[in-house]
Amino acid sequence: MVSRAERFVGCLEQLMGRLAEQSPMERLVLQLYQKMNDGLVISFTKAGYALDDSVGLGREFDGIGAVSGGGATSRLLVNYPEPYRSQILDYLFMVSLIAAPTGCGSLLQANGGCGKWYRPRTRQPNFGASLHILKVEIGGDGQSTDGTEPSHMHYENDENYFRGYEWWLMKEAKRRNPNIKLIGLPWAFPGWIGRGQNWPYNHVDVTVHYIVSWILGAKQYHNLDVDYIGLLRYTLDKRSLQQVRIVASDNLWEPISFFMMIDSELHQVVDIIGQPRMLRTRLHDPWLLLSGLSGEAQSSMQDFSFDGKALLAAETDTRLYGMKGFHTTLQTLGLYVPALAKPKFKLQQTPAQAALPKAHYPGTKTVDNALATQKKLWASEDYSTFNDEVGAGCWARILNQNYVNGNMTSTIAWNLVASYYDDLPFGRNGLMTAQEPWSGYYAVEAPIWITAHTTQFTYPGWHYLQVDGHLEGGGSYVALTDGLGNLTIIIETMVHEGMFSLNLDVDEVYTLTTLMRGWKGTYPDPPQSKPFPSNYKDDFNIRNPPFSEAPNFADQTGVFEYFVNTSDPGDHIFTLRQVVVQRPITWASDADQAISIIGDFKWVNVTITCDVYIERPVNGGVFIAGRVNNGGIYVRRSKGLFFWVFADGTYRVTGDLSGEEVLMKGMSGVRARAWHTLTLNLRGSSASGSLNGYPLWENVTISETSHGWAAIGTRSFEFAQFDNFHVEAS
Repeated sequence: MVSRAERFVGCLEQLMGRLAEQSPMERLVLQLYQKMNDGLVISFTKAGYALDDSVGLGREFDGIGAVSGGGATSRLLVNYPEPYRSQILDYLFMVSLIAAPTGCGSLLQANGGCGKWYRPRTRQPNFGASLHILKVEIGGDGQSTDGTEPSHMHYENDENYFRGYEWWLMKEAKRRNPNIKLIGLPWAFPGWIGRGQNWPYNHVDVTVHYIVSWILGAKQYHNLDVDYIGLLRYTLDKRSLQQVRIVASDNLWEPISFFMMIDSELHQVVDIIGQPRMLRTRLHDPWLLLSGLSGEAQSSMQDFSFDGKALLAAETDTRLYGMKGFHTTLQTLGLYVPALAKPKFKLQQTPAQAALPKAHYPGTKTVDNALATQKKLWASEDYSTFNDEVGAGCWARILNQNYVNGNMTSTIAWNLVASYYDDLPFGRNGLMTAQEPWSGYYAVEAPIWITAHTTQFTYPGWHYLQVDGHLEGGGSYVALTDGLGNLTIIIETMVHEGMFSLNLDVDEVYTLTTLMRGWKGTYPDPPQSKPFPSNYKDDFNIRNPPFSEAPNFADQTGVFEYFVNTSDPGDHIFTLRQVVVQRPITWASDADQAISIIGDFKWVNVTITCDVYIERPVNGGVFIAGRVNNGGIYVRRSKGLFFWVFADGTYRVTGDLSGEEVLMKGMSGVRARAWHTLTLNLRGSSASGSLNGYPLWENVTISETSHGWAAIGTRSFEFAQFDNFHVEAS
């Protein structure tokens, strides 16, 4: 009698024999429909790659996810018209589907119209990336890579849980996958958190209150349960948030792993260690939230001799406006340890009690200290690669080899969707691309389907099989089971030396599974790609805006929000207001001026008109600008043509955002708390400007930049308003 395992092998060989006849699209997902309920002892190649659960299972699989934020990476997504916005969301999150009524953009069925959603009772095939985890930025008003995201507390006495778009995105993800896990993480903090210092952890109670308020607000106002956070266990428990688990340190494996080995209190409260692959410094290492080390840890470290090796690399960027980054902070405190230091006591925690360490961009590797904690290990931010076929191959390799090489049971991609202006830093580093809400065009890139190879055929709670995972000719494989007879094998051959014995083509990904839910979801092609409209107007006249930010404006320093000006007699009741009045605490180089960009980076000849209102007397100021050539983490170095007016009655024309390259200046008669209309004309190498319809300056030569975005902004972190924005490009 033929066993089920033998039937599995026969089916596998049959599939492999047909592989060469199939197109790459047909090869995308190969499914085995034969269930296996007995133990697995299978050899699926001539080289003898054995799958055997008789020796026990490997680590528990925690899921694949992606990051929205870090920063402002989903900014343009919210502006998409239906049905395209819902289609994009389906490609990212949908885990089950049924036919939708005519006119609905989403495959989520509508009950009485597209606005009322319900979920089918029976589980249907998956659709796209089918993500298990969504990690969002807790907005902190500061630049965090490609823009700023607004905080729920701009000021200490201010709370608003409807700012930004992450709340909306989390709810949309939950609608499509009720089981998706949510993670919150700050990349920046409002300036008031530092109490006059550019550091968020000197006043731990303030920082903890700030983040706990975000968690509570998610539940109270949006009915969202946050599953993971980087925060103190004691405070979470005190606020009845026992279900929220802690991920640390969301940066490097060290020093958090080492500290956990010598600090039993820290070891007890951290659930996951997370490590990113690329070293992009963050300001949120949870060990800093502990106000330093415990007495037990400090006494342990006193016995260590100094051998000249810092616990953290000092060369990491710590020159953030004179502040001490956490790397040099350790050096300043004298917290050095020998390279091979060992803990003084043995932890008495079983694997079942293990928690979750995580890291940024780990390069598929783990360190011994992280493994010794017996905690779960995550790649809490990874990928960060251009989303073409090469980037997809990189992502495929990471998804398998993070476990094969590093025992990491979850991998989270930065970023979810490239929905920010393409010429900002790290353009198209998302799982898919959606950066043209004005046209409706989006692109379902290859990383979506690479993700589907794992997410559509495995679920959190499954277990890896204990296999070597390396293929003889290059590449890797992982095998997972639900323990109930289902098996999924994912094979990637991105690192290879020729062909393979099972007819596996190079640079391919194969999924072999007993599940029957896989599907490469499709929608009709979206509209054709189009450039940003050459004639664009916004009067901001929206009484109840669905989001706090105006469409297509991408804040790069500061936060520009819809505002109701109740004191205005009528012409400027609804405006756009810059609301950050204190420099935020960030890991990136925010500018000293607030700025929001808009438009097409290729614009050359433009006329920009905007009504402006300076609120700060004496030293307040605002600007409009064209041909702005930088944003994101490089916003400080922005060049272009900037037309400034100030509350003291002067004006200035500069070639840079910092205002150092003065091209012309003089008196304007502008005063604070009055509306004025600025017009900027850029034609070829010449620029001119008007105030309230009358020429103010002309014949300024433009030499620094040949093209770029339009922009509005303020002289410093100050209140100011903008209205009736109009840009016309040729």
